Amino acid sequence: MMTRQLFVIVLFALIIGCKQNNNISIEPSNPLIKYVGRIDFSDTNAPEIFWSASEIEIQFTGTSVSATLVDEKGLNYFNVVIDKDSVYPLKLDKGSKTYLLAEKLDGNIPHTIELIKRNEFKTGKTVFMGFYIEDGELLQTAANSGRLIEFFGNSITSGYAINDNTGGDSPDSTYTNNYVTYAALTARHFDADMHATVREGTGIMVSWHEHIMPEIYNRVNPYDSTSIWDFNKVTPNLVVINLMQNDSWIVKQKNYPEFIRRFGDTAPSPPEIIKAYADFVALVRAEYPNTPIICALGSMDATKEGSEWPGYIKSAVASLNDKAIYTHFFKYTNKKGHPRADDNKIMAESLITFIEDTLAWK
Repeated sequence: MMTRQLFVIVLFALIIGCKQNNNISIEPSNPLIKYVGRIDFSDTNAPEIFWSASEIEIQFTGTSVSATLVDEKGLNYFNVVIDKDSVYPLKLDKGSKTYLLAEKLDGNIPHTIELIKRNEFKTGKTVFMGFYIEDGELLQTAANSGRLIEFFGNSITSGYAINDNTGGDSPDSTYTNNYVTYAALTARHFDADMHATVREGTGIMVSWHEHIMPEIYNRVNPYDSTSIWDFNKVTPNLVVINLMQNDSWIVKQKNYPEFIRRFGDTAPSPPEIIKAYADFVALVRAEYPNTPIICALGSMDATKEGSEWPGYIKSAVASLNDKAIYTHFFKYTNKKGHPRADDNKIMAESLITFIEDTLAWK
């Protein structure tokens, strides 16, 4: 016959055992995890993240959730989005670390956690090693509209210095935040997933750094020419290209090393500029034969009054003779440095209206 003392001990052990059974580790290969973006799954339980806006999302019940991440340089930031309405930045440390993402949650209702990369691939890769949930279980992630928008762009689309309110234009990744760009705002407006094939300083003909977009537009690891993205994995419902701002500056910098490397001693002529743009759009069209493409520009000085660059893009698009390729130019933001968060809201409103009017999206 069980004594009262032994009964209490057994009952306590059962309670503790049940609690432990409700604490679960979730490996990256779990099919209930939603991934968005060009993520390298060469190792399915250690996926590598490079590109801005890359996203990992789960829906779950539980009182807290953590994630283990391995960061290459300790310079990356992710936005942690809790239940679609609470957002805070997470600065990663170099190496492997488990981060508490949310705690003291109501364990009786479903929650969502999204990890969304804020900054660009130049700050190094991040490896995702899994989630840990206390007192709960993993659920099927709720479906969104099923739409996907892919953006090809430079610093404007990456959100370079977008949160820098110090009066400067700092390259510190603290201030880069793709989540509040016109691109991300537009995608969320349409309840769409988003791919951001972007890097600051990038052009179509020439960049402020070693890569031009025609060389990296099809990569998973942007630094590895053999790391090729499989465009058959997912087809966007819309592509937006916002490039040529950097080209417009560098073609005038004849002593800049990248000018010399790309052009020698002679700047490209207008017909050469037009052809280069048309050739890049044709590369994208070859991957997505039926996807509408918006060729955008702005809102920096490439779209100021008197600029020839919108005309180059219009001519390039006309030369392609494709009724599903459109142009849309953002109004020039007449201020020093890159567009800030408020400027991007105006850009998003402009692009959303254009998409609604042109493609009849709601």
